[in-house]
Amino acid sequence: PKRFRGVGFDRKPIVDMDKGLLTPVRSFVRKLDKNLDEGHGFWFFGDVGTGKTSLAMLVSKSALEGGRSVAIYSMPRLLADIKETYEDRSESSYMQLFDRLVGVDLLHIDDLGAEKRTEWVLEQLYSIINERWQEQRSVIVTTNLIDVDDLRDQIGPRTVSRLHEMCELIPIMGRDRRMQQDAA
Repeated sequence: PKRFRGVGFDRKPIVDMDKGLLTPVRSFVRKLDKNLDEGHGFWFFGDVGTGKTSLAMLVSKSALEGGRSVAIYSMPRLLADIKETYEDRSESSYMQLFDRLVGVDLLHIDDLGAEKRTEWVLEQLYSIINERWQEQRSVIVTTNLIDVDDLRDQIGPRTVSRLHEMCELIPIMGRDRRMQQDAA
């Protein structure tokens, strides 16, 4: 997305983040190919406006710059794209989209938990995450759901379990940086 094209370790909001928080991200990016080849990822969780998406975009941008394939979706947009494949006028089939989602080197899902919970949503998300888990494909997720039980309730325990195994959990707590900018 346009907003994140210039994201970098030396730019706001990342430059202002706790250095200890950035250590695993720097390490991941330094060994990007190895991490992607082994199916490692991140699960950034925490308060609204703390930089989760910026950190995830930094990793995704690094992967793109490294010649790797990346798909970046907000969870609501991903579900909308899946629904669109069911329409007669759709340019791609469900299986074409599914194959693309599970085949990219890195799948980046932003705002996991922002979707309305239905059995259909649970099935779609589980199918994608399960296939990536089986094939050892990297995933990066961001979520505002801090309590893992809340996330289990929202996306299902099987999906959470797989994400937990696939991703390093990185909590990012604090004040909403976007609101602080307005206050300044």
